[in-house]
Amino acid sequence: MRNQFLFLAAASLVSAQGFSADWDAAYTKAKTALGKLSQNEKLGLVSGVGWGKGACAGNTAAANSIGYGGLCLQDGPLGVRDRTGITAFPPGIQAASTWDRDLIRQRGKGIGAQTKALGIHVILGPVAGPLGQFPEGGRNWEGFGNDPYLCGVSMEQTVGGIQEAGAQACAKHYIGNEQEKNRDTMNAVIDDRTFHELYLWPFAEAVRANVASIMCSYNKISGKWACENQQMLDAILKKELGFRGYVVTDWDAQHTTVDSANAGLDMTMPGSNYGGMNVLWNNGQLSNAVNNRQVPQARLDDMVTRILAAWYLTKQDSGYPRVVTGGSNVQTTADKNLAKAVARDGIVLLKNEDILPLVKPRSIAIIGSHAVSNPRGINSCGDMGCNTGALSMGWGSGTATLPYLSAPADAISSRARQEGSTVTTTASDNSYQGASAAQNADVAIVFITADSGEEYITVENNKGDRNDLNAWHAGNELVKAVANVNRNTIVVVHSVGPILLESFADLPNVKAIVWAGLPGQESGNALVEVLYGDVSPSGKLPYTIAKRASDYGTSIQATTDNFSEGLYIDYRYLDKNNIAPRYEFGFGLSYTTFNYTALSITSTATSGPATGATVPGGASSLFDTVATITATITNSGPVPGAEVAQLYLGLPSSAPATPVRQLRGFEKQMLQVGESASVTFELRRKDLSYWDVGGKRWVLPAGSFRVEVGGSSRDLRLSGMMTVA
Repeated sequence: MRNQFLFLAAASLVSAQGFSADWDAAYTKAKTALGKLSQNEKLGLVSGVGWGKGACAGNTAAANSIGYGGLCLQDGPLGVRDRTGITAFPPGIQAASTWDRDLIRQRGKGIGAQTKALGIHVILGPVAGPLGQFPEGGRNWEGFGNDPYLCGVSMEQTVGGIQEAGAQACAKHYIGNEQEKNRDTMNAVIDDRTFHELYLWPFAEAVRANVASIMCSYNKISGKWACENQQMLDAILKKELGFRGYVVTDWDAQHTTVDSANAGLDMTMPGSNYGGMNVLWNNGQLSNAVNNRQVPQARLDDMVTRILAAWYLTKQDSGYPRVVTGGSNVQTTADKNLAKAVARDGIVLLKNEDILPLVKPRSIAIIGSHAVSNPRGINSCGDMGCNTGALSMGWGSGTATLPYLSAPADAISSRARQEGSTVTTTASDNSYQGASAAQNADVAIVFITADSGEEYITVENNKGDRNDLNAWHAGNELVKAVANVNRNTIVVVHSVGPILLESFADLPNVKAIVWAGLPGQESGNALVEVLYGDVSPSGKLPYTIAKRASDYGTSIQATTDNFSEGLYIDYRYLDKNNIAPRYEFGFGLSYTTFNYTALSITSTATSGPATGATVPGGASSLFDTVATITATITNSGPVPGAEVAQLYLGLPSSAPATPVRQLRGFEKQMLQVGESASVTFELRRKDLSYWDVGGKRWVLPAGSFRVEVGGSSRDLRLSGMMTVA
């Protein structure tokens, strides 16, 4: 075990909360600018100029009277899409797997800095929807896992990082867009409590973080299109949550001129009629609607004010770079190191029976087509629309062009040579060839994968969503064939989400399972540091790996998604039904061990509904700290390492039926051998509340809360009670 630990930042540092900004000052500037605009300039601000008519995926017109050059909006959530010389950071799901607030924020800042350096104003991310209702959901990997608290913290920190760097963040896809199948026509029917406690929660945290914009989704919500749904856009987002930025459509998600404007839509994209609907705002329809008083002038002025306020909020009115249209290298060495840190610290060690870290094995067999780069080229598949070679991200508009790819086989081979090991690589998924390569090796490392993405690309008969939860390319059979001949088999999984591991997880010759997730451009370099013990693995699962697909309790729908499982997705469903997972939510092994002691609970909480003025995120009292939980963690093992301490709450019986436990805090703490440290969880009123459907408000219930702290949702070392009167 080596000692050159490379954690990017000490976990004991307190991360900033969102983006610190003054909306009132931004609105004052926006309203002053509004008075200088002509009606045509106002109309130009609220609509795209047309597909392919600018430097970005979406572009708005300039308003010369106020020195406004228009907005350039570009994908995506893991790095600037369709640009060279950028960093292809690990996707959101890998960032969530780090459970590291500071690292997640730094990733956002890296994306934002490159966005600004390219003169792009709005980066279309981060992703809070899909949340992950379905484990097969095609775009789950773009987001931060299916727990609203984990996703909410990740949204808050990513928004903070992006906007601190000077770009505008755009939280998407709002809301109920949980699958790719029929996403343009799907009707999401979500009960009010489930809506608030699960699917709205991370968007509310983005609003709390002062996100500049929010993208409405393709689907319907209770029969009304998301981008013209007054309840969703105006009543909930703008009034209940106090959102002061602007709402922009997903590309071609607008269905009407008047209804969408009056419902609260502020910007339509891209401004081309390629959907066949004559509803464009930039061809006179909106102008006519305003002139005919179908849309009030005040509504148009509000759209413009919101767009300008976001521009002023992020200080894009002064010294912002011009849009770079040609090639430009904006990637720094620090960006590469950051990408590697996220990839590495998001690796989850699922199984380890005295084989890792590797210590100079005489011979290593590297097996599987996903150990090497795509032989046709790392960017040869448009928008990553294939599952060939090492998997670094899913496919679709949430991808970025790889500047390079550290392939696992290359990185392992390089390190093995330094260690004096011989290496045989078989870049095939054929079980016979795999077994042949493995049978005489001291260690066999098998790579398997599962992929998914956006519905406009079909990969191996998977149209966005995955068809099932099995490893692709007969990966299970490959592992079994190798394990049948090699007693030191290590399985490395690169996947967009959970896969079923039952066919090989308990095989005695499968000594380790390394969940490497979606690592971005630094795939191999990150993996090697974990395999060889440069760093003790510290990632934790942001979802459950179940034993059977049916254990999740949900399945992709055809026309209407009634969200009939309610609050019970992922670990909530398994807990409710007393189902044993293969690897639970929050699980992850280390090369060291940790002890938990000294649970302390203090509370000033009082029961009752949230009160106070509406601030970004909701009623002001929701964000009051009302309880503090502390615990002591000690590194009781042989090497330095980081542990993610997780806090789960169970609500009192006075609350309506709720999940057995819900994540309400986590802290990642780096500890040297024998070192102890205190972790602190500060709970807001919202964290202790449930959504009261009858009263349309958050309520903190009276009674005894169960408090549990541990290393996963089922490894809960400390427990206590907290009573609220």
